Amino acid sequence: MAVVGLTGGIATGKSTVSTLFKSRQIPVIDADVLAREVVQPGTKGLTQIVASFGSEVLFPDGTLDRKKLGAIIFNNEVKRKKLNSIIHPAVSRAILWNVFLCWLRGEKLCVVDVPLLIEGGLWKWMGKVVVVYCSADIQLQRLMTRDNSSREDASARLNSQLPIAQKVEYADIVLDNSGTVQDLEQQVRLCLVKLERIAGWSWRFSWLFPPFALVSMLWTLGWRSVKRSRRQSRGPFKGI
Repeated sequence: MAVVGLTGGIATGKSTVSTLFKSRQIPVIDADVLAREVVQPGTKGLTQIVASFGSEVLFPDGTLDRKKLGAIIFNNEVKRKKLNSIIHPAVSRAILWNVFLCWLRGEKLCVVDVPLLIEGGLWKWMGKVVVVYCSADIQLQRLMTRDNSSREDASARLNSQLPIAQKVEYADIVLDNSGTVQDLEQQVRLCLVKLERIAGWSWRFSWLFPPFALVSMLWTLGWRSVKRSRRQSRGPFKGI
């Protein structure tokens, strides 16, 4: 089974691409959805959060008060790292479990939608990485329009994230969303054709013969390490 990591920058159109994959019956594992699930009442994640930040981060019904928690970690790097040390491993385990379920169902490929795929290091575990891109100017304009924000506020949000041009360095496939929705739909269609061709016959063999899937995963990890080293030796990315 081909495991495909999907990421992008804020307002580049990653969610649109994710929806397009779903409309074509491709299973999509959404990290944002899982991040909410791993802190539901009764979960280990929520128990750890309460132990670290206190019961004041809970609503009376026992659910997580995200706004209050956000206020606590705002501009506090130590507490932010503590929260991430709770959430990120839980989400990673949930992603792995959902990938396993896709493999059990005999899926040819699955898409793992992770906003921080590159920053969190999960890209190393993906068979292929798809990055949804648009130019910095278009990204800024779209963010201002979407959130009805000023140029200064939108720029500050963009500057707080890894630039989309740097994420492209990690991509096996780049979907350029600088044009129309129709242009993007065509690119997604061609992307799927390429991914299904990459999956080839091996997806069925790995399903019938699990050790082959393990060897394939180890090969992917090793190749990504070599590939990243080569990119670093060539110097910083200059753009598309």
